[in-house]
Amino acid sequence: MSRVGLMPEEGGGSYKLLVCLLAGIGIIIAAAPMAIIVIMSFSAAETSSFPPSEFSLRWYETALTLFSSDESSGSQAVGAALSSSLLVGLVVMVLSVAACIPLAYALVRGQRRLRQSMELLFTLPLVFPLVMLGIAFLLIAESLRWELGIWRLIIPHLALVMPFVLRNCMSAMQSISRETEEAAISLGASPLRAGLDIVVPLMKPGILAGLIFAFIISFNEFTITFFMYTIDQSTLPIWMYSRTVSSLDPSTLALSVFIILIDLVMIIAIDKIIAGRSSLF
Repeated sequence: MSRVGLMPEEGGGSYKLLVCLLAGIGIIIAAAPMAIIVIMSFSAAETSSFPPSEFSLRWYETALTLFSSDESSGSQAVGAALSSSLLVGLVVMVLSVAACIPLAYALVRGQRRLRQSMELLFTLPLVFPLVMLGIAFLLIAESLRWELGIWRLIIPHLALVMPFVLRNCMSAMQSISRETEEAAISLGASPLRAGLDIVVPLMKPGILAGLIFAFIISFNEFTITFFMYTIDQSTLPIWMYSRTVSSLDPSTLALSVFIILIDLVMIIAIDKIIAGRSSLF
């Protein structure tokens, strides 16, 4: 059976030109902000004028010295903010996957009507304005009589990442046939043992992708965190924002480059996991 491509092999010059033009515009729109940040992070100037007239590594050196200083930019030192971001990201990553694995199993194996309703419910955080979500969680947190601590940030992040994690787990679960599970039960395994020893390992690509998605989204989250952070509980994006309120601190651009590199590595890992070319277990 011959393959039909979108790009004609002969003729279609105008069509090829249009597709290449649109693809080029899309790439520029997606990559230009990151490219500008990377270029500006090597600027030797005190100001943030673009393009830079001179280049140096001074802002990377400044960014590294921030981790050993006691400076506090209105909330926390960068080291404490980074530690909070890592802690929140790791907890959100583990809890979201732990909740979504049995939920994905129940939805895929359950009734179709229930599945559609639950999918709609978990999609709401994706279509709801983040500002309104932040205000809602702020009102809830302020109405409680006990101190939430770091959970003040973890709970909103969980609500935000669970739709992404659930969809990855459900996608993996849909590829597992009932016969595989029933075969394990027929050989003497309990339903729980069949789920843990057969279903969960087969869900590995979706689970790994969900773990990475959850960490990336939580670590980079700003809008909801802006409403929920306190002097004692803040994150790295909030700290970076505090350094740009009055004037842009070029050291934040250097930090941004490190974050971009980490996110890029994780996105490549997700691509390989989903394509079945990598394993982290």
